[in-house]
Amino acid sequence: RMSRHAQQLRDHDTNPCVAETDASRKCMDDNNYKKDMCTDYFLKYKSCRKFWHDIMMQRKRNGVKPEMPTAEERKKILESIG
Repeated sequence: RMSRHAQQLRDHDTNPCVAETDASRKCMDDNNYKKDMCTDYFLKYKSCRKFWHDIMMQRKRNGVKPEMPTAEERKKILESIG
């Protein structure tokens, strides 16, 4: 059974970077944990985290709840910026 924290990390509504996390982990598995082979995946993950963190902080400042947009809302945000 997954811990509560592990479940939150897998929840697309609270973690906008599930796909990037999975891709990084798969790259590490596929490349015998040689980090230098997965730099692109790590950068994508880091960019994802920064992008959504900035949006979350903006929403927090503006009093918008929930602070992290839901998966559906995030999809619309990404479509609007092309």
